[in-house]
Order: sequence, then C-alpha cells, then structure tokens
Amino acid sequence: MAEITAAAVKALRELTDMPMMKCKEALVQAEGDQDRAIEILKTEAGRVLLKRAENVTAEGRIFLAVREDGRQAAMVEVQCESAPVATGEHLENFGNQLARVLLDGPGVQSPDQLLDQDAPDGGTLREVYDALVGTIREKIVVSRVTRLDGPIAGYVHHDYKTGVLFQAGGDDASSGVLRDVAMHIAALRPTVVRPEELDPADVQAERDRLTAEAKATGKPDNIIDRIVEGRMKNFYIDHGVLLLQPFAKDDSKSVSQALAEKGLEAVAFARWVIGS
Repeated sequence: MAEITAAAVKALRELTDMPMMKCKEALVQAEGDQDRAIEILKTEAGRVLLKRAENVTAEGRIFLAVREDGRQAAMVEVQCESAPVATGEHLENFGNQLARVLLDGPGVQSPDQLLDQDAPDGGTLREVYDALVGTIREKIVVSRVTRLDGPIAGYVHHDYKTGVLFQAGGDDASSGVLRDVAMHIAALRPTVVRPEELDPADVQAERDRLTAEAKATGKPDNIIDRIVEGRMKNFYIDHGVLLLQPFAKDDSKSVSQALAEKGLEAVAFARWVIGS
C-alpha cells in the first residue's frame, strides 16, 4: 500500500476543499494517486446529494447582477438547508458566479441550463456546483433564475431572503427612483403593477357593492360615480396595486407619480422570497 503523507492529504484538501479525513480516505482508496482521489471525491459529492435529496431547503440566498447602465439585470435564487451555509462565503461566491454568467451569457430558460454554462474561472457552473456540494455536504438547489431588460433596478434585503427586480419604461435607466421602487416592492409587497391585472370578478363585485351602498344614500348618479371611484382606489391599494400605493420613500405621492416625475412608468416586477 502506498504511504499517504500529511503533505499529500493537505495538497488534495487545497485542491478540492473537501474535509481532511475525506481527502485521506480518497487517497488511501486511490493508492496515493491524486487524480484518482479527485474522481473519488467527486463521486462522493454526488452520493451526498442523493442522500440528501429529500431534505428540506428552507434557507438560502438571492443574488443579483445589474449592468452599470441599468439596461439589464439578472436574479438567481439558491436554496440550502442551513442558515450558516446561506450566509457563508462558499455559497456567496457560487451565487455571484451564477448571477454574473446569467447576465453576461446567452440567456437560459431554467436553472439546469444555467449550470451547463461556462464558469468564469474555467469548467462549467455544474462542476463548481458539484465541488460546492462536496465541500459543504448539504443539499443545495439552484431554484429560480430570471433576466430582464431595462430600464431596470434590483434590490436584495439585508437578510438576503427577499430580492426584487423592477422593470420600467422610459429613457432614464440610471435614475435612483428605480432602486427606490425596488426597495418599496420588497417592503410593501405589491401583487400586481396596475388595477387591470387584478381578478376582474373581484373588482366588479367590489364595485357593485360600493355602488349599492352609495345609491342607498339617495345621492345623484354623477356623485355616486365619483364616490365609487374614490373608494375603489382604496380597494386597489389594499389589494396590492403597485402604481397606486403611497411611495415608501415619500408617501405624499403614489409610486406612479414618483416614476412620472422622472419620465418613467412601471412595466413589471419580480419579487422573490426564499422558499415561496
């Protein structure tokens, strides 16, 4: 049997970032051949993933990459099992690579397609992922990916569990109001951009209810119409219509008004919360 020196174990540890004992076991199995030991560790990482396939990934982190000119942005959600892994350096490095490749690459339709893209430092992102699983030894899932054109801004909350991309129409992609609206979306949790996107049946039912209440006062029809429209605004706000919500940074104006002041209008948004 080949002698497994401490230096050989240390060298394999530095190459793979796997635990020292696992590196020694792999070298023993490979009879001291470093390349074979690396392949053994790769197989071991795959076994770890299979063993943990049913484990719950309730923790994780959301990553953003946004072009400096605000013309495009990418967002990636990575789920894991534990909070220390979610906030750790290994997952941070991996997630930032995913977001940057998604932004700069040809574009993908799924997390699997993203993992097949080339990694910035060589190999593929899937190889980086396999090495990460082998190092951390818990279930890790690249669960969601998206890339949107601008004008656009993004925001990730300080706990990394809520991420937003806000897409606007207009010419001023560098306006700070875009990020302010992204932060507003993270905090105020709108459900749609505009009233027309709500369920029409729910809207009509509320309008009918308010109309009946107003008519019971005996006021003329033209006054009733104004009363109903005014009260419908509250309904829209309560049901999460972004454009009509008071702007979080200055609630003397609506989100729509804040955007209009910069020649912008809301187009769409993506608001992700880990695991939801």
